[in-house]
Amino acid sequence: MTSHLSLLLHDTIALITILNPIAAASIMISLIGSEATSSTVRPIAFKTTLTLIIAGLVTLYSGEYIFKFFGINVMSIKVIGGILLMMIAINMASGNSSKSRHTPKEHEEAEESEDISIVPLGIPILFGPGVIATIIVLNNTAMKTLSLLDSYIIVSLSILLSSIATYFVLVNAIHINRILGVTGMKILTRIMGLVVGAIAAQFMVSGIKGLWG
Repeated sequence: MTSHLSLLLHDTIALITILNPIAAASIMISLIGSEATSSTVRPIAFKTTLTLIIAGLVTLYSGEYIFKFFGINVMSIKVIGGILLMMIAINMASGNSSKSRHTPKEHEEAEESEDISIVPLGIPILFGPGVIATIIVLNNTAMKTLSLLDSYIIVSLSILLSSIATYFVLVNAIHINRILGVTGMKILTRIMGLVVGAIAAQFMVSGIKGLWG
């Protein structure tokens, strides 16, 4: 039971860090603009969270099989996932996390869109290629110590918990932006970038070892 809880905690923290809801909250407020109030933020946060849960569970239960269909080894996913996460981590550590999530053109289209909750906020700002690779790798890692059923349950709960945590951050985005300010947001993003970088390094080393073996 202790190993299950520790793995659940590890996976949840890893997903929250990679999702980076603090940066997403700042982007959401910038996309909404002057109309950002608690009443306008709440439904966007809810639909974005629902998008994360659905996309996460679909990735968990079908992602690895899709890759296997194309003959892609899980170790290869670890390597490319590690590279993607390292790119995100470098951007986060340099204070440019938003650049790794979406392009300026996508930002312009989002400002013109009436509903930003699914695209681009849910996908790809929060749920991007790095998260997809992370979910597959976390499940594959859990299978080494747990049964097939337990590993799916642990990662499913991690997706739910990280999505709920993201919801609370997005709902309180206005207050968080006011308290942290631009400087506080950049400092927190840089710290989270270091954690994402460490996870990325583990993914790459593990993947390279598996491919080499």
